[in-house]
Amino acid sequence: MRERFTKVPFSRKLTAEFIGTLLLLTTVVGSGIMGDRLAGGNDAIALLANSLATGAILVVLILMFGPLSGGHFNPAVTLAFLLKGDIAFKDALPYWLVQIVGGILGVWLAHGMFEQALLQTSHNARTGSGQWLAEIVATFGLVATIICVLRWRQEAVAYAVGLYITAAYWFTASTSFANPAVTIARGFTDTFSGIQPEHIGGFVAAQLTGAVIATLLMRWLLNIQED
Repeated sequence: MRERFTKVPFSRKLTAEFIGTLLLLTTVVGSGIMGDRLAGGNDAIALLANSLATGAILVVLILMFGPLSGGHFNPAVTLAFLLKGDIAFKDALPYWLVQIVGGILGVWLAHGMFEQALLQTSHNARTGSGQWLAEIVATFGLVATIICVLRWRQEAVAYAVGLYITAAYWFTASTSFANPAVTIARGFTDTFSGIQPEHIGGFVAAQLTGAVIATLLMRWLLNIQED
């Protein structure tokens, strides 16, 4: 993920965001299914498999696509860059669209690989003040990580993001969705990784809140100036 990524045609940026988010959700849901199957009912082992796979794929995807699109794969991250002036609103809108569509298709791809029904609706309840607070914290930490590491060690952002998300799976009550596209897509899987569709709104609101707070606070803390 690069704050000033290479100038490339916008269609390629969107393609990179689409593929990256698709592969992210394929990994989140696929590793959740595999971990659940192999854990023998041990949710801790299933979560460990899920978190390690997600953290690892984030490193890979950001290294792959960061120079093309910035490697957002997350509407909350795109919002942060919009607030910082690194992406225009007219460009942020299609970023958000391809991230959401890519995420949903990634869920369906995971279902297909594991020979499950493609179209599902989650029954996994994830709601309440503790869960919403956890998503504010998770997304705040993710956006703060990105902004700070971009400022000091740009080449290390992929690793910092992967490590942060792996850790946040375990220290947040919500298992750190920290991504509206991921949250929406996970409403379409009735597996280990799912979230009931009626609970998506609370998660997304919390994630956007965390992203805004982190962006504003980190701008002040690092004294980031507009070009």
